[in-house]
Amino acid sequence: MKSSRFAATVLTAVGLTLSAAAPAETVLKIGYTSTRDSHYGVGAEVFGEELAKRTGGRFKVQHFPTAALGGEREMIEAVQLGTQDLVITSTGPVGNFVPEARIVDIPFLFRDYDHAHQVLDGAIGEELLKQFPGKGLVALAWMENGFRHITNNRHPVNVPEDVKGLKLRTMENKVHLEAFKAMGALPTPMSMTEVFTALQQGTVDGQENPIPVILSNKLYQVQKNVTLTGHIYSPAMLLLSPSVWSGLSEADQQAFHAAAKAAVVANRKRVSEDEANGISTIKAAGVNVVEKVDHAQFERAVAPAYVAYGKEFGAERIKQIQSVR
Repeated sequence: MKSSRFAATVLTAVGLTLSAAAPAETVLKIGYTSTRDSHYGVGAEVFGEELAKRTGGRFKVQHFPTAALGGEREMIEAVQLGTQDLVITSTGPVGNFVPEARIVDIPFLFRDYDHAHQVLDGAIGEELLKQFPGKGLVALAWMENGFRHITNNRHPVNVPEDVKGLKLRTMENKVHLEAFKAMGALPTPMSMTEVFTALQQGTVDGQENPIPVILSNKLYQVQKNVTLTGHIYSPAMLLLSPSVWSGLSEADQQAFHAAAKAAVVANRKRVSEDEANGISTIKAAGVNVVEKVDHAQFERAVAPAYVAYGKEFGAERIKQIQSVR
């Protein structure tokens, strides 16, 4: 009897020792609408690698690309509810949850990538990220999609007048809708999961997205014309569920932030590579590409929408962003 009790005690002690030596692994589900081999997938991969490294392997990130967990709006809602841990999303539907974030979607707000990065990585971007916890979301970082361009199947777009009457798929975003209405287009809000089929079947004439999105979703396969309008800089966001965040130690929270910063670097690098190489891929598919337009004409075309933007966000706030150097 004594020997049995001794053996049981030893086994219990060994079990406790092993448990302490090998902490339980927490698997986090991350979803995004692009493919695994995309600017989103690269960012998610680096985030997972860095998080595992910085937490001794206690956290593992499981990928659900290509909208496997739903469209962006549905995934953001799931992250709010805690049924999904992480999402990489465009800012398109984000404004429906955090209205203050809509300001970054204003057309011709950012001059170039450097300007956008300075704003989002600086005090203004940090201030916007702080609005998210109050809406049931934790915003870890500003990621990137790139500058958006117009594609369509009816005719080449060379000047703003060519946009009039085009039925264009847009994101579910009030700011974008106002811009395209100002240009005379017929904006049609639609989830990214439906876009390829809608273009293929002619439900809409065209759409607008950055080159990395056009590439990863193969939209160039169902479009005849691409025009590099660069009308809107499109950020992306890495959002975390508050139910995960609230259970983290301060050290682990710092690890999440550090991993997110590394993910941003990788994501932006891939966007830059896609921008540099994507046009040749699109042309090779037989698509007509209008590479140079008079951006000042397009800016004037959306100017009427700035009245509504000024009322919603404040004209001074918009000027503050535009003046960042």
